[in-house]
Amino acid sequence: MQLLAALALALHLAWILWVIFGAIWTKGRPWLTTFHLLSLVWGILVEIGPWPCPLTLAEQWLDAKAGLHTWAGSFLVHTLDAVVYPNLPVGLIVDLGVAVCSANLLLYLSRLIRAMRKTP
Repeated sequence: MQLLAALALALHLAWILWVIFGAIWTKGRPWLTTFHLLSLVWGILVEIGPWPCPLTLAEQWLDAKAGLHTWAGSFLVHTLDAVVYPNLPVGLIVDLGVAVCSANLLLYLSRLIRAMRKTP
């Protein structure tokens, strides 16, 4: 169970990095752009909504099944946990999350405007 808990945490970090930096890899890839846009909307909804992220729930469930507490486990798990769940005020984390998602959406908007200007 500890391995599954660590894998869930690593997947959560990968998802967060995808939401933050995904626009870098989407240019010229419509299906990937669609997936990233949906990821951004999901990120905003989870940040401002009343429900937790399903990956967070999976991590907590797997940690409980493995008998782990917040700081138990390997150094990698501890480090990933600190990156995914920084010790910052919740309001600041929500604001930063929405700002990152909004910045990505503005990037997509600028790409759309440039593409529309090139179209005859």
